This record gives sequence, C-alpha cells and structure tokens, in this order.
Amino acid sequence: MDWLYAIGFWGCACFVMYTYLGYPVYLWLVSRLYPQKIHKQLLEQVPAVSVVVAAKNEEANITARLQNLCDQDYPLEQMQLIVVSDGSNDRTVELLKDFRTQLAGKALSPEIVIIELPESKGKPNALNTAVQKAQGEILVFTDCRQKFATNALRELVANFSDPTIGCVSGELLFYQQTDPTLEVEMGAYWKYEKAVRKLESATGSVMGATGAIYAIRKNLYNEIPASTLIDDVLIPLQVVGHGKRVIFDSGAVAYDVVSQNIFQEWHRKVRTLTGNWQLLSLKPGLLNPWHNPFAARFFWHKVARLLVPFALLGALIFSMLLDGLVYNFIFFIQVLFYGIAGLVCFIPAFRDNAVLKITYFFCVLNLAVMYALYIWLSGGSKTIWKNKK
Repeated sequence: MDWLYAIGFWGCACFVMYTYLGYPVYLWLVSRLYPQKIHKQLLEQVPAVSVVVAAKNEEANITARLQNLCDQDYPLEQMQLIVVSDGSNDRTVELLKDFRTQLAGKALSPEIVIIELPESKGKPNALNTAVQKAQGEILVFTDCRQKFATNALRELVANFSDPTIGCVSGELLFYQQTDPTLEVEMGAYWKYEKAVRKLESATGSVMGATGAIYAIRKNLYNEIPASTLIDDVLIPLQVVGHGKRVIFDSGAVAYDVVSQNIFQEWHRKVRTLTGNWQLLSLKPGLLNPWHNPFAARFFWHKVARLLVPFALLGALIFSMLLDGLVYNFIFFIQVLFYGIAGLVCFIPAFRDNAVLKITYFFCVLNLAVMYALYIWLSGGSKTIWKNKK
C-alpha cells in the first residue's frame, strides 16, 4: 500500500510544483526559442474609440473618472464615452448629466452617452447594452474607481496596428489612498502573476485581462451571459476564439488604491475565484484543444490553480501515511508551514516579515479557492455579484 501512497504524494507535489514553477519556466523557454513579436506602432491618425464604464451608485467617483478620461492624450473628437448607470439610486446620473452639460460649450469634447437602466441587472448586462451604442472601432473597458495615465489610451490603441492583436490588457498599479504619490510595493503574488502574463503575451495570448484597463476590437465582441462574474477573463478568451491574440502591455497604465484591509482583499479574491469556477460551466469548451488552441495554457493558468488546494491536502495526508525519515521530515515541514501561516493570521505584527507574509498569503489564497468553490456550488455567485462594491 505504501507505493500507492508514494505515487499519490509525488503526484500531488509535482502538480503543485508545475502549476506555480514549471508552467512559468516552460513559458520562459518558449519565449526564448519561439518569441511572438508585437508590432506596436504609435499612430498620429488614431482610430475612434468607445470607452465603456459600468456604474452603480458611483457618485463619489464618476465625475473624476470622466475628467480623467477627457484629459487623455488622445483626440477628443475620436473618443466616445459610454456610461451605463446600472440601477443607481444616488446622484450618479445627475452628475453625469451635469458633466455632459459643462462640456457642451467647449469647442472639442468627446461624445458622452448616458444609459440609465431603471433597475440593476448586473455588470454583464450593462456592458452588453453599452456595446450596442458604441461607434468606435476599438472598445476600451474600465471601472469608475481607477484612473488612467495620460497616455494610456494611445498606448493601448497602438497595439492594434498589428492585425494579429484582438485584445490588449494594460497594467494596474496601486497607490496608498493617503498619499497618491506613493506607489505601494507590489505583493509577491501580484508580481508573479504579472510575470506570467508577460510571458504568455510574448508567446501567444494571455488568459485574461486587467479589468481596470483593457481594449478589444469591436467586431470581436460577443455578448456575455448575464451571470458572468469575470468579464475581464471571458471577453478576452472569446477574442482568442476568433483567432486573435490577447496581449499584456505594461506601457498602458491605470492606477488604483490598495485594499484598505485583508477583508476587502479576501472578498475581491473570492469573487474572482468564484468567477473562475463559474467559467468552467459557462464555457467548458475552453478546455477542449480542438476548440481552443490555448486549452493547455488555460488549464495551467486558470484551472490548475483551482485544484492546488486539493493537491496540497493530498500531499499532507499521503506524507502522514507514509513511513520513513524522508516522508516524516516532509510532513513536518508541511505542518510547520501551515503553522507559521496560522501564527501570522493571529499575530498581524509578523506580517512585516516578507517570508512569513508570503506563507500567510499563500494559505489565504488557497482557502479562498475552496470557499469560492463552495459559493459556486451553492449558487451564491449571484449574491457575490450584486454585493460587489
């Protein structure tokens, strides 16, 4: 029986190792051997763009968001701003109309389209509705809270001079709310995730986009299901289905404030992970290599990470059941690892240590995966979407 336990342990251990280390190494090797270049070109004659913003009760952010978009280094006559109020019951629509009136007297200003939905039907419905009104050749999706760097639109659009590109994801940087000039040191996991996206971009297509800043060719947009939780993954993957590349461009930057506490970050992560589980039921063909040329990439970037918590649990159990000094030591290391994470959880002062913080975050992330699975299986994903702030 020990040999079965040994196979189980090493199978689980190798799965986790390849998911987080082997896959990026594979991408790095491919990027060196078979790089796929991007023929980005900043153009003087730029195409018309439609910037889509879905808003619900955003009176605190909407005016600044529109002003930021109007301050872009992009011809205003080539910009269309579409804002969908998804059942807002605050002053969002009033402020939108006031802003549009203020721009009416200016010689040059973008077209501002305000769509007021009387009841909230969710962000996917808002996006589908907005795209029907879009006139631009390029669609740019963003949220209310973030702000674009001045050259963000130009940088995004420049990539579409390459006919193989169908979707471009920008980069999101975080700042402290108390000091907007001070960039927050990125967490190790987010740095790791960006590195993977850059490697995927250099070798074909990225498996998703940054929701705060991404753009696609309008003719590649397909309506998304009303229940969709992560439009910034589904829409780019639909672009891949059209035979076009999805790339990551760190030259197109959006800014956001860092989560104020671990609870905000927990809810954000659970929602995203629930969306990943949901995606498997919405688009099971994504795992079919005959329908999706990047099926293996989708599996290792998105699906495998959902399975890691169960592989970790399997490795712990199998090593506990195995005899021998090596397996006893491995079991001890695992118990120590999880013990440290628990200690950091109950004593926040330990989070100042970078190594301990990574241990803690890794465990929290995998607990979030399992909780997200519960939410998805219990049908709670709609509640997550409706309560999203």
